[in-house]
Amino acid sequence: MTVVLVIDDEPQIRRAVRRALAALPAEMLEAATGATGLDIAAAARPDAIILDLGLPDMSGIAVCEEIRRWSRVPLLVLSARHAESEKVALLNAGADDYVTKPFGMDELAARVRAQLRRAQGEGTEWAERAVTIGTLVIDLGARTVARDGVPVRLTRIEWDLLRTFVANRGRTLTHQQLFDAVWRRGYGDARLYLRVHITNLRRKIESNPAAPELIITESGVGYRFAGDAAS
Repeated sequence: MTVVLVIDDEPQIRRAVRRALAALPAEMLEAATGATGLDIAAAARPDAIILDLGLPDMSGIAVCEEIRRWSRVPLLVLSARHAESEKVALLNAGADDYVTKPFGMDELAARVRAQLRRAQGEGTEWAERAVTIGTLVIDLGARTVARDGVPVRLTRIEWDLLRTFVANRGRTLTHQQLFDAVWRRGYGDARLYLRVHITNLRRKIESNPAAPELIITESGVGYRFAGDAAS
């Protein structure tokens, strides 16, 4: 059974998370403070962690940074705060995704499932896999893409973006994380570069580029690849 640790000082939020994840099914572990959460995480080694930013004893970002020193466990943050800079900071600190309070039950469950699938896929060599999302087929080994059976021609930048998205599907990536992964240099306007190339990539792989279902914009933060792939 999947084990999920919830670190949140509000009992009603912990109850809401339990209800949202009831269909997984999952064994729920709970902690009301950051220190307790770190102890449980180290001892129980859960499959995923849901972390509140507003803890009574330490900041959620500090908890995230500590966990990332010794674990790659999927880590999803709950936050009532809406500052884009804070969301970017927590993702750069090692969080995989975030959900803003108040959250929808279905959205939270979908985000957690996406993180679990991503973690399960990390043990497999991505370069040897073909990923199918609806009528879109991405062969990472052959570096080919086809939609509705028709080959799709991508530029090098578009391919590097798509490969990065697929390897991190379900995870929200900041503009800077994507820029670093694709351009591999420390200068340039990350948002400007990405806006142009992601617009072009959406035209080639989305069924409706005006209403994208694969490459989702996280306003002011970055992008998330939401494809529910079978590989």
